[in-house]
Amino acid sequence: MKKNASASSFSIYKRLLKFTLPSIKFFIISIIGFAMIALAQPLLAEMIKIIIETLEKGNKSDTQYLPLYIIALVSFRSLGSFLGNYFLIRVSVNVVHKLRSELFNHYTQLSTEYFDAQNSGNLISLITYNVAEVARSVTDSVRIFVREGLTAIGLLAYLIWVNWQLTLVFLAIAPIIAILVTFVSKRLRALSKNIQNSMGDMTHITSELVLGNRVVKCFGGSQHEIQRFKENSLFNKQQSLKVGLFTSVQNPIIQLLVAFALATLLFLALQLMQGASTGSFVSYLLAAFMMPKSIQQLANANNDIQKGIAAASDIFEVLDIEIEKDLGTRTTTSGKGALVFKNLNFNYPNSEKPALKNINLNIKSGQTIAIVGASGSGKTTLTNLIPRFYDYAQGKILLDGIEITEYTLETLREQIALVTQNITLFNDTVFNNIAYGSLEGIAEKDVLKAADDAYATEFINNLSHGMQTEIGEHGIQLSGGQRQRLAIARALLKNAPLLILDEATSALDTHSERYIKKALEHVMANRTTIVIAHRLSTIENADVILVMEQGEILERGSHAELLAKHGAYASLHALQFTEPKK
Repeated sequence: MKKNASASSFSIYKRLLKFTLPSIKFFIISIIGFAMIALAQPLLAEMIKIIIETLEKGNKSDTQYLPLYIIALVSFRSLGSFLGNYFLIRVSVNVVHKLRSELFNHYTQLSTEYFDAQNSGNLISLITYNVAEVARSVTDSVRIFVREGLTAIGLLAYLIWVNWQLTLVFLAIAPIIAILVTFVSKRLRALSKNIQNSMGDMTHITSELVLGNRVVKCFGGSQHEIQRFKENSLFNKQQSLKVGLFTSVQNPIIQLLVAFALATLLFLALQLMQGASTGSFVSYLLAAFMMPKSIQQLANANNDIQKGIAAASDIFEVLDIEIEKDLGTRTTTSGKGALVFKNLNFNYPNSEKPALKNINLNIKSGQTIAIVGASGSGKTTLTNLIPRFYDYAQGKILLDGIEITEYTLETLREQIALVTQNITLFNDTVFNNIAYGSLEGIAEKDVLKAADDAYATEFINNLSHGMQTEIGEHGIQLSGGQRQRLAIARALLKNAPLLILDEATSALDTHSERYIKKALEHVMANRTTIVIAHRLSTIENADVILVMEQGEILERGSHAELLAKHGAYASLHALQFTEPKK
């Protein structure tokens, strides 16, 4: 198990380092810089030796070169410091940008099914907290690792050159330090993963509070949310304290081990180097006493690298998730919007109960189909299968005579405009929310017409900056009805052959609904429209009305035909339109 964990950590870090390849020239320059710093350390010890020997000889003519030696050495080390630090920062910035962009781009290609099963806070935390941890492991840790690693190698080489027998004493502690660092590394990875998960949970809780602050206040949920956040924050605190404990214990133990090695080295040096010059004796001890700092720094850098590996592990886990299946090859369609459902069955993942059962339906181009039924009857599920937010396993859905899986996802979704009950608006201007995505860059007059057709022009003109008014996150500065009218305007602007309205008029007041109905009647005449409606008054003119129950089509027909049947539709109609007795 330990071997596999070690191999896994190495493979993760190796994969992470691949993100540095586009900046490999900067990485090489930084390593050259750190190599210059590393070389300066044994040169410093050698300089001390030269100074002492020069002073012992009493040759004043040689001393005039010593100041130049110092200036040259410091300049050499300073140049190395600049090259190493600056160019590694450039590598880090590029890696963080590439990693964040790749992760965000991957999010846009993941299936709706995946997002349904995820904690949004964790997904946000990956891009913010996890990538920041990775950045530290790529910059600070690599900088220290390379710089101090090369320094340790340089000092060790100098020690071996001066007296290899004594150096073996110092090397005797290396296996003990390696065992300690390996143990701490393993624990740090596990603790870091817990910290990252708790950061995701805290992000999620905070996001829910910010977006749902009105519900929290109205229903007295403040203490509940405070307790949720406190519990997660306490867990994060406990895990962070454990990380602090391990790193704090590791440092003194390593220092103690090195101290024993240095004390032994000093004792033996006094015995075995009696015939050596004072300069050689001092420079050897100076180089030996420089080593602990590098060893300490390497241990600390390893700790940060372990945190980075844990953070990168979660990122790569998401990047390895399969994106939406897009095996279709057709990139063109007739654009008529004709739909056929054949023996369609559908189950949600991890659910034994079928959401749709044996759906057979033929929707002609230009028809308006209304779907009614109780909550959970399968209305929205049926419409979610058309743009392939979910993939069905049994049956077929044909668009213009071709099964929808044969179209590329882009081509399929170009044919569909969608307005849902839960409106999605962005923290942008009114204009940009209507002309969104593929509609960006469309003529202003077309945007204004769409807004007019959706009966949104009146309230837009009353906003502080009209079409250029910023509407806040999720359109928070607008009323529910205003948000829905913007979503309808967006759908109308797309001018797709197939329009899906999922409770699209549910948030409209009676006055606005009257105008919206007229606008929709005008627009529906030129495209196939599927309307999911709770208010039966909005769908009386539909060509076909479907009544769904428990995933099946219970009744179908026109408004008049269904009323004449005195069945489920007639009962729903009676509930909505029968006036209560006085």
